[in-house]
Amino acid sequence: MLFYVSSCARKISFQTSSVVPAAQGSVKVTKDKNENYKIKISLINLAEPTRLQPSKSTYVVWMETADNRTKNIGQINSSTGFLSSKLKADFETVSSFKPVKIFITAEDDASIRYPGMQVVLSTNNF
Repeated sequence: MLFYVSSCARKISFQTSSVVPAAQGSVKVTKDKNENYKIKISLINLAEPTRLQPSKSTYVVWMETADNRTKNIGQINSSTGFLSSKLKADFETVSSFKPVKIFITAEDDASIRYPGMQVVLSTNNF
């Protein structure tokens, strides 16, 4: 007997940033067998948040949900310090909420509940 499991994956690119124009990245969203959404982000050329004006200490990843909520889903880290020498970073999480938009802000505190005004990267609604 053969079973076929399909997980509909969507890959969405971030829009060009006016804050960090060289930054590029994408978001891949897949639904797992438990009806949760796996969110994987890959970024390149993302400057250290301390180099921004005004300087910040971290990047926070947010998602807008299908029911119009905004959720802090974590902060961006890399394998070697904050960002690698090639300015690459990856982020992965799982959520029970269906994402309709992902965006990244520069913040002083990673545990904040609401996004600040400095949006660094954002997708369109998907």
